[in-house]
Amino acid sequence: MSSIDRSQSVGGTRTYEVRTYGCQMNVHDSERLSGLLEDAGYVRAPEGADEADVVVFNTCAVRENADNKLYGNLGHLAPKKASRPGMQIAVGGCLAQKDRDTIVKRAPWVDVVFGTHNIGKLPVLLERARVQEEAQVEIAESLEAFPSTLPTRRESAYAAWVSISVGCNNTCTFCIVPALRGKEKDRRPGDILAEIEALVAEGVSEITLLGQNVNAYGSDIGDREAFSKLLRACGNIDGLERVRFTSPHPRDFTDDVIAAMAETPNVMPQLHMPLQSGSDPVLKAMRRSYRQERFLGIIEKVRAAIPHAAISTDIIVGFPGETEEDFEQTLHVVREARFAQAFTFQYSKRPGTPAAEMDGQIPKKVVQERYERLVALQEEISWEENKKQVGRTLELMVAEGEGRKDDTTHRLSGRAPDSRLVHFTKPDQEVRPGDVVTVEITYAAPHHLLAEGPVLDVRRTRAGDAWEKRNAADKAKPVGVMLGLPKIGAPEPLPAVASGCGCD
Repeated sequence: MSSIDRSQSVGGTRTYEVRTYGCQMNVHDSERLSGLLEDAGYVRAPEGADEADVVVFNTCAVRENADNKLYGNLGHLAPKKASRPGMQIAVGGCLAQKDRDTIVKRAPWVDVVFGTHNIGKLPVLLERARVQEEAQVEIAESLEAFPSTLPTRRESAYAAWVSISVGCNNTCTFCIVPALRGKEKDRRPGDILAEIEALVAEGVSEITLLGQNVNAYGSDIGDREAFSKLLRACGNIDGLERVRFTSPHPRDFTDDVIAAMAETPNVMPQLHMPLQSGSDPVLKAMRRSYRQERFLGIIEKVRAAIPHAAISTDIIVGFPGETEEDFEQTLHVVREARFAQAFTFQYSKRPGTPAAEMDGQIPKKVVQERYERLVALQEEISWEENKKQVGRTLELMVAEGEGRKDDTTHRLSGRAPDSRLVHFTKPDQEVRPGDVVTVEITYAAPHHLLAEGPVLDVRRTRAGDAWEKRNAADKAKPVGVMLGLPKIGAPEPLPAVASGCGCD
C-alpha cells in the first residue's frame, strides 16, 4: 500500500471524505475528523467525485435500522476498495462504539474502527492499518481528549458550534446515547469563552452552544447556575452578534436561564425544548423527569419574558404503551404551546434501550395514523404562527445554501433572530453570507417566510469578510483549506434541529 498505489490522490496527496449520520454532536465530531485528517496532510475529495482515498463513516446508533444502513453502504464500497489498492475505510461514532466486535467480522474490508471517545486517534489508526496491513479496532471507554481541543475544518466561515459539554447523565428509556457517549463532562467556562473570543476574532458572528443536555452544564463542575452565567458572559464578547444553544432538557431549565436569555441582547429569542410526549404516564415510562404541567409552565414563563420567542420541540409518536388518550394529551400540549416548529418521530426500537424490550409495542399502522394527525396539527399551527410575522421588519443574517430555489427565484435566504428561514429579494448591491440585511415580511408559509419588497438596509460585516476570504481561498485551492485556530466550529445555523434523533 505505498504512495504509488494511490491512484485517486490529488497532487500526490491522499484525499478523504467524511459521511455523517445523526445529531449535531456527530456533525461537530465530523468537523474534527476532517480537521484531524487535514492536519495529517490529507485533502478533502472534490464534492460528488466518489473517489476518495479514505472514506470515514461517522455513525449514529439511535435508529432501529442504523446498522443495516451502515453495512449497506460498506457493501457498496467493497468492490471499489478491491479495485483500488491503498483505499481505506474507517467507521467511527456511536454505532462503532456499540458494535465494536462485529463491524470487522461483517465487513472485513474495513480498515479502522474507532469510538466516540477517541476520535483524535483516526490518523494514527489509518497509518497503522496501512503499515501493518490489518484492521485496527480501538474503542476507548472514556474520553481521551475533549473534542474542542482537536483540529477542525469548519463548514461555515460565519457561524460555529461551540461544545460546552459531552455525555449525558439522563436515563431516558428510548435513548442509547448516554451508554455510548458516557456521563456528562463539562468544559471550564474560561476555556469556552476563550474559544468563542478566538472564533469572533476570525470573523464568526454567530455561535451555538452545544451539549447533549446543554442546560445541565455545571453539574460536573459543581455550579447549578453555570449555564445562565455562561450565557451572560457571552453577552460581553464584542463582535458576537448571535448566541443560540441546543439541546436543553426541561428538568434543568431554571428561572435563571430564562432571565439570562431575556436580559442578554445577543442571546437569540429562540428555544428548542424537547417534549417527547404530552402524557404523564408515557413521560414516566420514558423516564423523563418532568410532567405536562411543568413543561407548559416553562413555555409560559419563556413567553412572558421573551414575547417574540420562537419555540420548537421534539415529539415521539407511538412509544410502547401509548394509548389514544395518551396521544390526545400530546395533541393538547401542541395546541397549548403553539410551537413554531416540531420535529416529529415515529417511535422505532433502539437496540440496547429499555424501551425496546417493553410490552405494549404499538402496531405500525396505528403509529402512522397518529403521526399524520400530529403533523397536520403542527403544520396548521406553524402556518398560523408564521402569519403573525407578516408586516414585521426583521434583521436577517444572510445564509449560504439554505434556499434551494434561490437561483431560479433570484432571491437570497437568511435567518431571523428567532431562526425562522426568510427568503428575500436579491438587492442590487453585493450581499455575502454572514452579512446582515433588514427586510419587511410580506408572506408566510408553514416552513418559511418571504420578504418580496426591496431590502431596506444592507450591513456588511466582519463575518461576510471572513466568508469572502475563505471563498477566495477555496477557489484558489478547490479541495479545501483549514481554517486554523481555534480549531472548533460548525456549519451555518440550522432551524433548531436540536436532536435530529428524538433523544434529548
